[in-house]
Amino acid sequence: MASSLSTEVAARLARASRWTPLEWAFWLVAAAAIYFLPSRHLILTEIAILGLFALSLDLIVGYAGIISLGHAAFFGFGGYAAGLLAKHAIVTEPVLALLSAGLAAAALGFATSFLVLRGSDLTRIMVTLGVALVLREIANRYSGLTGGADGLQGITIAPLLGTFRFDLYGHTAYVYSLVVLFVLFVIARRIVHSSFGLSLRAIKGNALRASAVGIPVNRRLVAIYTVAAFYAGVAGALLTQTTAFASLDVFSFDRSADLLLVLIIGGTGYLYGGLIGAVVFKLMQDWLANITPQYWQFWLGLLLVVIVLIGRERIGRWVSPVRLWSERLGARVTP
Repeated sequence: MASSLSTEVAARLARASRWTPLEWAFWLVAAAAIYFLPSRHLILTEIAILGLFALSLDLIVGYAGIISLGHAAFFGFGGYAAGLLAKHAIVTEPVLALLSAGLAAAALGFATSFLVLRGSDLTRIMVTLGVALVLREIANRYSGLTGGADGLQGITIAPLLGTFRFDLYGHTAYVYSLVVLFVLFVIARRIVHSSFGLSLRAIKGNALRASAVGIPVNRRLVAIYTVAAFYAGVAGALLTQTTAFASLDVFSFDRSADLLLVLIIGGTGYLYGGLIGAVVFKLMQDWLANITPQYWQFWLGLLLVVIVLIGRERIGRWVSPVRLWSERLGARVTP
């Protein structure tokens, strides 16, 4: 009986992990933008970085149920780590510096996870916000190291892999950011479609019941929180490397709030929500800022109100037939 149940669960996880035609189309469009939208690579780079940042938050909000209002702490920590590594020529290769910055953010996430996991959702919101504010004040206080309010300047990013230089038009930056986003997305997709990801969903649904059936709740939450911190740190490092600048703004409350807005627009709990939300948010921001520079936030707020009034469930019912068709087509194509 137990073996048949485990076999059924493994089969369901295998079916869920199959790539659908809609997914392939999404990434093919993103890759095609390299050749067909060269004049938009700067904003596309921002979208890729914001999408990775939103993906990191979705891992803990959408799958583990950990509410965070200070996720910018890891984003900023990774950004400053990458900037300091490049400025002082400690790690000159951008890819290695990116991984180093991500690991530094992961270490911070691991260290603070034991504080975050204590208490209720309200406690977690305040603790995560407090961590981001403390890091911002530390960066402002030690201006000799971080540049303070003026930001970390004098950063020189070496050519990528010793060959590809970062240009003013964002061509190299977009390809670099897109590749990093895709690789980390594939890893995240593998995580959420594994038994580990299944246990996270159980914890989010009912942590007490999950603990009763033998799932180590705290260890699972610490692990996914650390992974999410790594992803956020990599996103922050990407921003620093592609702009050659880091400022206190990376720790700001506004950045964390915008990130939550991105997830509200795109939805949580299916990875693509953060990516779709990042595309909509950045394109609307760019478009509305050109039309009404002073009131673009009003229109974004109006969009948020419309989403709330319509309801996420109703939007999901509109989209579900397309997703179901895509999954059936993927099942026919995949042997």
